[in-house]
Amino acid sequence: MLIAAIVLTLLILSIFLFFSSAVFGARPSGARLVKIRQSPNYRNGAFQNLDKTPVLAEGYSYKSVLYENLFVNKPRHKPSTPLPSVKTDLLNARPEADFLVWFGHSSYYLQLSGKKFLVDPVLSGNASPLPGTMRAFKGTDVYTVDDLPEIDFLLITHDHYDHLDYPIIKQLQKKIKTVVCGLGVAAHFEMWGYQPEQIIEKDWFDDVNLSADLKLFVTPTRHFSGRGFRRNQTLWVSYVLQTPNNKIFLGGDSGLGSHYQLIAQQHPDIDLAILDNGQYNPAWCHIHHLPADLVKVIQILNPERVLPVHSSKFALANHPWDEPLIKAKEASEKYHFCLVTPIIGQRVNLDNKDEKFEAWWESVD
Repeated sequence: MLIAAIVLTLLILSIFLFFSSAVFGARPSGARLVKIRQSPNYRNGAFQNLDKTPVLAEGYSYKSVLYENLFVNKPRHKPSTPLPSVKTDLLNARPEADFLVWFGHSSYYLQLSGKKFLVDPVLSGNASPLPGTMRAFKGTDVYTVDDLPEIDFLLITHDHYDHLDYPIIKQLQKKIKTVVCGLGVAAHFEMWGYQPEQIIEKDWFDDVNLSADLKLFVTPTRHFSGRGFRRNQTLWVSYVLQTPNNKIFLGGDSGLGSHYQLIAQQHPDIDLAILDNGQYNPAWCHIHHLPADLVKVIQILNPERVLPVHSSKFALANHPWDEPLIKAKEASEKYHFCLVTPIIGQRVNLDNKDEKFEAWWESVD
């Protein structure tokens, strides 16, 4: 009995120490918590979506989802060969060029109006607080922090591990001038050593003048947040980045919802929409687009071009790894929208709307 008690005590202590580690970030407190409680989107002790959003769709249970994840066969869940990539030189890029480079999943680099942006950089090869448990596909981690220039604006859409990568955020600290994030997320950054004056924290429908000709609008998504057991203590966001020549929607993670009509009304004439298109499941259709939902979102926003993301790096759902891209291409041919599908590291020229891209996934097993 004594041995059992000692083992149990050590186990409890280990769990406590693990969940106290820096990777989990910090809960908002003090003046930050006061500001959160004043938000119209914060009710009953948590942030709320504009639409009612149950964790699981009707007809699904945690038991059924767990069974599917553990025991149902998942053909072609991961690619059997490395994904193709190229290495665009970001350190020596012409500052006047407007372009985007995708790093896989929902991470990408943007250069616009002479400013350098980094969005949700997950470059550590893992999308989980447990090392080695949610490994990136082979061939997808070709960029490191050393390959990145000094960043004017780091944009974070929400604090999930596949969007807010603690070891990379720490490594980036000396290269980041300004962080922009949703309410509450700054608590993580301050715990990790960033200075309060580096961080701009905003609510839905706020906006920020980043420079004389660069404006950032903070827009809603339909999702959730959290790095521990308690959800929705920080806000999940999307962005509209506007320059004299480009208007880009940075969609973050989202399910289909009424917020898209609001965004379309407030921000017509979107040149490029970067939209969640992967790691979906009918069980959580309210918080990630199913393939048919992606088409509906595109029809609502009516962008000139669409870059599908949240795929091709991690297997976070049970669909075949390339299914999101296959279905997006089929939809683009049926509904006649312009699809942007670069391989990882390939430069997307934002001023060339006739640029063509290959269906690169068709050559990967």
